[in-house]
Amino acid sequence: MADDNEAIEPIEIAEEIVPVKALNAYSAIILDIFNRYYTPGATDFEFTRQDIADSAARAGVKEPKNLGDVIYTFRYRKPLPKAILDTQPDHFYWLILGAGDAKYRFRLSRLCYIEPTRGLLVRKIPDATPEIIAQYALSDEQALLAKVRYNRLIDIFLGVTAYSLQNHLRTKIPNYGQIEIDELYVGVDSQGAQFIVPVQAKGGNDKLGVIQTIQDVTFCQTQERYKHCVPRTVSAQFMDGDVIAMFELTFDGDDVSIVREKHYRLVGASEITPAELAVYKLPD
Repeated sequence: MADDNEAIEPIEIAEEIVPVKALNAYSAIILDIFNRYYTPGATDFEFTRQDIADSAARAGVKEPKNLGDVIYTFRYRKPLPKAILDTQPDHFYWLILGAGDAKYRFRLSRLCYIEPTRGLLVRKIPDATPEIIAQYALSDEQALLAKVRYNRLIDIFLGVTAYSLQNHLRTKIPNYGQIEIDELYVGVDSQGAQFIVPVQAKGGNDKLGVIQTIQDVTFCQTQERYKHCVPRTVSAQFMDGDVIAMFELTFDGDDVSIVREKHYRLVGASEITPAELAVYKLPD
């Protein structure tokens, strides 16, 4: 197992919206890979990073400079080609998971993306975000992570006292591959139990994917230093109207499930009315 401080190759991810032309090429590449390895009735199969380059040549499109961007795009930004989606059984979805160094796995899952529930109660929280942080945040994801951190939304959401341990932790999981955790918290509750809390955050056009949850849970389960901590996996998403949707998720080895979901809006203290506070006292 790689030590947490061991230097490893950076994970290749896309930071901007992928051009349409590239998306068309990416679709041709991923479809060729799928057609080469999929057999009717299969629920999972593996392919390699080299297959991405090979399929670009087979499909007659330019090989991407960043091969990992093809995988990232279909994990978080763009649906898989219709020809692939048409092979999904009812109520199942294809995911692209890690399978080791430079290896990936197509796998059927009951859940693909985590979508905020419309109409859920939005709870107002006094905004403690330093204005200079909000002014200079470089991306939606950075801004979201900062708001969660400075307003102690992990504490509020989970009911524990939590502390940010590390941002953008990049490490390697044996038999899975390289991963990145947006932010890692440790926490303690009133009974003294300790927790490890990986957080994923998405803003803009990105979607919360169950793949990240699977990676986060696998990380917690394979790290010796956190073996006495209870894993609690959290995802956060910006919604319209400056609402922050937060989810606690779990992975049982087969599927990801939503444990709880709450929505928050950060406001000035004077914007929270006595009537709203009365509603917040009601049990969930």
